[in-house]
Amino acid sequence: MSQEALRDRIVADYGALSEQFRVAAQYVLDHPSDVALLTMREQARRAGVQPATMTRFAKHLGLDGYDRIREAHAETLRTGGSGFAGKARAVGPGQKGAKSLAAAMIASLAAQVASLAKPETLASLVAAAELLAGARRVYCVSLRSMHPIAWHFHYIMTLVGERSILLDGPGGTGPDALGRATADDVLLAATALPYTRATVELAEHAASRGIPVVAITDSIVSPLARLARYVVTAPTESPAPFHAMSPAFVVAEILAALVSEADGEETVAALQRTDGHLASLGIHLQPRSAGRRPRLGARAKTSMAEATPDGSRGEIEHAGSGIYRTGPDGPADGDEPAASPGRPRRRRAET
Repeated sequence: MSQEALRDRIVADYGALSEQFRVAAQYVLDHPSDVALLTMREQARRAGVQPATMTRFAKHLGLDGYDRIREAHAETLRTGGSGFAGKARAVGPGQKGAKSLAAAMIASLAAQVASLAKPETLASLVAAAELLAGARRVYCVSLRSMHPIAWHFHYIMTLVGERSILLDGPGGTGPDALGRATADDVLLAATALPYTRATVELAEHAASRGIPVVAITDSIVSPLARLARYVVTAPTESPAPFHAMSPAFVVAEILAALVSEADGEETVAALQRTDGHLASLGIHLQPRSAGRRPRLGARAKTSMAEATPDGSRGEIEHAGSGIYRTGPDGPADGDEPAASPGRPRRRRAET
């Protein structure tokens, strides 16, 4: 049996497995390189079960022993598959010292982000983005350490439109907005082991009402994944003692970019409105566009008098999201005048 066929079999049987078999199954699904390279006893120790459980799990799948599972994964590893996790471990999380830990974390995160380019993950990203782009509203939820994931997606969506709703309100009222959702909407939810109860329960509620769920999670058999129409998995393992959130954050950013791209000219027009709004409030000290000279401040007034170095009176003119110093007769050479409403701007909001 190939690793791919084995994976499909495990996923199909997962709901009917005993608790101990589920632990073994999730370990096999989430750590393919370890399955190929480590002994069964070491895998059992890391999974938190007895070695006999791994053997019985293999036989439950119709195999004559756990070595058949290891062989299937080893063959995939030899032919170039499932190699990212192995590369991440090359640094060796057991090394001592701050620099070693930093280097191990950087190597691990780089490999994990690179793993998102696997064909199956790319397909999941595109399918999920198409569903999100076609939704009337996108409700977003992720809590505790995963909170930045949904929030960042929601923030980008607010730059380009009004259809994103973050289920995170004061006094525990955040989930209330989901009561207005219909089957024309989508719930974007994110959680990882040990899985936040409130996130999973909101996804269960949405799915029970026929609202499609897009999941960002750490395993294809996580409680959230089993409720979702589309699942994008992001690894969370880290040489440090806490979860790595960066891969999931990247997933959210990619989804937001794909949804924005799908809206075409509507996105461009929305970004222009966002640029104008942020500029009128003087939100930013200085745009990130190359070649712009530093601002003297970020006040929303259109102008105020100030003495120039030669003693004459000049103006401090508001332009974009900052303020320029100009000479008494207008902008000096090299100064940029304030953007006029009809002048084309960069097609990117200053976030």
